[in-house]
This record gives sequence, C-alpha cells and structure tokens, in this order.
Amino acid sequence: MTTADYRPTLELGAIGNGTLAALIDTRATNLWCCFPRLDGDPLFCALVGGTQPYRPREGDKGGYFAVEPAGDLAVSRQRYQLNSAVLITELEDGEGNVAEVTDFAPRFHQYDRIFRPPTLVRRIAPVKGLPRLRLRVRPRFAYGQEVPQQTLGSNHVRYASHSGAVRLTTDAPLAYVVEETPFFLDRPLHFILGADESLTAGIAETARSFLERTLDHWHGWVRSLSIPFEWQDEVIRAAITLKLCSFEETGAIVAALTTSIPEAPGTERNWDYRFCWLRDAYFVVTALNRLGTTRSMEEYLGYIADIVGESENRRLRPCYGITRRADLQERIAPALAGYRGMGPVRIGNQAHLQVQNDVYGSVILAATHAFFDRRLPLAGDQVLFERLEELGRLAVAVFDQPDAGPWELRNLPAVHTFSAVICWAGCDRLARIATRLGLAERACHWRREADRLHAAISHQAWNPDLGCFVATFGGDHLDASLLLLSELDFLAADDPRFAATVEAIGTQLMRGGLLLRYSVEDDFGRPETAFTICTFWYIEALAALGRKEEARRLFAALLARRNPLGLLSEDIHPETGELWGNYPQTYSLVGLINCAMRLSIGWEEAL
Repeated sequence: MTTADYRPTLELGAIGNGTLAALIDTRATNLWCCFPRLDGDPLFCALVGGTQPYRPREGDKGGYFAVEPAGDLAVSRQRYQLNSAVLITELEDGEGNVAEVTDFAPRFHQYDRIFRPPTLVRRIAPVKGLPRLRLRVRPRFAYGQEVPQQTLGSNHVRYASHSGAVRLTTDAPLAYVVEETPFFLDRPLHFILGADESLTAGIAETARSFLERTLDHWHGWVRSLSIPFEWQDEVIRAAITLKLCSFEETGAIVAALTTSIPEAPGTERNWDYRFCWLRDAYFVVTALNRLGTTRSMEEYLGYIADIVGESENRRLRPCYGITRRADLQERIAPALAGYRGMGPVRIGNQAHLQVQNDVYGSVILAATHAFFDRRLPLAGDQVLFERLEELGRLAVAVFDQPDAGPWELRNLPAVHTFSAVICWAGCDRLARIATRLGLAERACHWRREADRLHAAISHQAWNPDLGCFVATFGGDHLDASLLLLSELDFLAADDPRFAATVEAIGTQLMRGGLLLRYSVEDDFGRPETAFTICTFWYIEALAALGRKEEARRLFAALLARRNPLGLLSEDIHPETGELWGNYPQTYSLVGLINCAMRLSIGWEEAL
C-alpha cells in the first residue's frame, strides 16, 4: 500500500468518551477530532481538509496525527478491543516489522462521577521485528486557518495559536516528534494529548492506568445492556458508538460526529451534523429504552425538557447546539477544501431557522417515556404534562401548514404527511398520558383532537389514483417516512392502506437493496444515494406486515454494507456500496438496534 494509493474513506474507527471524539483511519492516522468537545474547532481536520497526510508538501495545511512506517506500508489491520471504544491498529511494513497503535479517550468512574476529560491517549508498541517509524503531529486551529507555534518542555510539546492551546505529553524523543525524524521503535511509547496542563503522574503509568480503567468501564457498561439473542456484536458496537455521539455534560446526542461529508460524490449536499435534532428524539429515546440504557435516556430527556422550559412561547427550533444554544448560523470554512476536495465545509446549520412542524410532536413522543417507564426516578407529573400540552396546542395549529419536512428541503415548502402525522402522534400521546394521570377531561380533549387530525390526514394524504399514502397533502409522490405510519400507531399493521403504501415504496424507491428517501428532484437535483435509516425503516415495516423472512434477508444484506469496524454513515451508494454522508450517523445506529431487537429470536426460544 503506497502513499499514491491513499485517499480518505469512511473506513474510520471512532473513539471518544462523552466529551470529545476522534476518527482514525486504517493507517492509524487521526484525521478528525473536535476540541475540546464534540462541536468544537477540529484540532485534526484532514478528513475534510483536502490534505494528504502521507505525501506532505510545502504549504500542507496539516490537521492530523500520523504514524508512518519509514518505508511503504504493506498491511494494516484494525479492530476494537472487545466490547469497548478502544481501537487497535496494526501497521506492518514491507519487511514484516509490525507496530501496534492503541487509541482511546479516557472514561471511567472516579470520585463518584465519570472522569471524561478532553483527552486522547495513544500507545505505540513494537509487536514483531524492529519497526522504523515516522510521526507527524500537525494540529491546526480555527478550522485549518491557524498553524500553531510549538514550544518544547521536558516531556511535552505545547501547540498554541490565537485560538487556543493543547499539550502533547510523551515519553518519545521530542526531537523526533517535532522534526518528524524516522526512528526505530524498540519499546512502547505513549502520547497524551489534551488541555495545556501538566500530568500529575508518570507518562507510561498514566497511560496504562487510563487504559485499564477505561476498558473496565466499557466492559461494565456493555454488561448492563439489554441485547437480542441474535446480532449481539452488531448491536453492542452500535450501542457503544451511539454513546460516543452523546455529550454527557448536558445529555445532548449529536446527529453525527462530522461536518460536510457529502451525501453523494460531487454534490454540495454537505451539512454540519454536530448538533441535536428534536426530530431524532423519539427514535433515539426508543433505541436507548430498548437497550436498557436508562441513564443516557434520562439525561437526553432532561436536555429536551430544558429546551422546552426555556423556549419563548414554547416555539421550538428543529435543532439545537449541544449546550442548547439556538443560534447555529451557517458559514463556510475557507481554509478547508472538503472531503476528497468536495467542498464546501460548513460550520453551523441553517436548518435551525427552518419551519419544521414535526418538532412539537417529536418532543411529546420522546417525553412520553417519562410517564410510563417505571425505571426512571424522575417520573413525569402534571407539571410536565401541562408543558407538553402547550406543545400539543402548537402541533394542532400547524399540522396542516407548509414546512420544510423531514428532509429539510430549503426551497420547496409543502404540507408534509410526516410532519402532520407526528403532530397527530403528539395529540394521541397526550391523550394516553392524561389517562395515565387520571385527568379524564384532558384525555377526552386530546382524543378528540387526535381523531380530528387523523381524519384530516387520512383524507388529504391519501392518493386514490395511486392507492397509497403520499409524501405531501394532495401530492403524487412517495417518500420513505411513510414507512413509519404503523410504527407511530397512525395505522394498524394489518390496515390494507399500510400494506399498499409499503408495497408502493418498495417498488418506487428501492435501488440495489437500498431505499432512497424519495426519487423526485429537490433543491440540489435528484438524489443518488440511499439514506441508510430508510432501509432500516423498510425492514421494520416488512416485519410489521408479517414478512419477517424477507425482512431478515434484507437486514443481513444491510449489515454487510457496514464498514470493516461495523459502523455506518448517513448514506450508501446503491451501485458502488460506498459510504457517504456524515459519520458515524446516529440515525443509522438507531435503525440497526431497533431492527435487531424486532427481528431476533427470543432468548427462551434460542436456549
């Protein structure tokens, strides 16, 4: 594998600890890490920088931490330590020498709380022979615009610019690190990258202790999961990665760890997904509930409740920052050329200003768990119910009004069936919650409202010529969100209208075993990649219709589309099978978990 063979792909390992995360390629190069948290300035930005880590040249913008054999790399192998977010990469040169690179972010219990500093730890050790390596540590600041100055200490390098400073503490020879001089690796070396602070213990000792305690933590966390009998490894990896997408300080869960990985090659469908979408709330909470990760679920519900509590007149935006910041103004990063040079690289997301009418029902759907899940110590009460009623009144007011819809179309507003159905679901759940709380009058009120919305949607969104539900009121095209009509309880699974809609979607939107969101032109033309979660929705719809063997076959085929580490992005190209879109995608992970839970045989049946 020569340097000329290299181009960035989404065959990336994700590490993290609930504060920050990083993406590492098959050659053990850290290509992406926002610092000091998930939505921060990318310290390593080569993934979207248009740079070539293995062919550095004059003017190289950097943004990576590379470990290179001095000669050509012959073979690389990558895996996770069992049931953890600790990544192992083996690098073998042409002479058979092997070095092992271990990457992780510390995460463990300490002083009755979770210790999760904005820190990355890397260990490089010889495994076979005497590897000769070169290290290139080239952090960047201000989205690639600032090259930091280096200051050497006794065992550290300080990288500082106008935008901030980080410290790399190491027991490697500092001159070799700074001058990028090749050297023979005859002993393990350790690298601790984080805040500009001194270590309070030895470097090797700290790295070893952090690794052992981090592994113990992840093993304990995985033991607490509720998992299906089948596809256990797949669900565990998805669950761990979903956890890496959480900002534990506030409970927020981002849509993905990256910005501006194109949805399809050569397009400008490049968006920043390092934020929290309220639409995702129902799906994420449902997956967390099925996994039994009640603490993460409770933290996420708390994040959402805080947004509702501080919103003006209960008006909600579609997405928020991980600290509930509402202003996510979109701008372009001029110094970054984009993934494979396919810019622009966007910071922020203009979707926060869009009208998306499903937000009110989405929050009610997610919050419903608080009233029915007895595991949650802070159960929903009448005060929370009254807050949710305010959202319900807004849902009633907007259910038949134009919006950007679930796919966030920027220039094509319409009355979207999905948004209307989510508004109906909010009213339906309010009726159920009121019944649970013994509020008979409110239960009757919300049931009447739900019935009224249901009748209107059933009339306006049904196309008698096509014999199925359609994407917009009075429209004539389909989109994959209609697959959720049974999941949301709008239609019973045995309702012939649901079967007809699923059949029509499979006929019109399936491409090579993958499902498009829709097939009509949008703001950027006609979509060419399949949105991964849509295929998962189709699998669940097939299972609901009793077509379980067909669903299992399609699920197995979709699992085979994951990258070698078992992760998924937002989109998959139906013809090439290549992953596109932001990565790793929370929606896709949730879809995998929900499908596995639905399709697996039971433990009692298996044993």
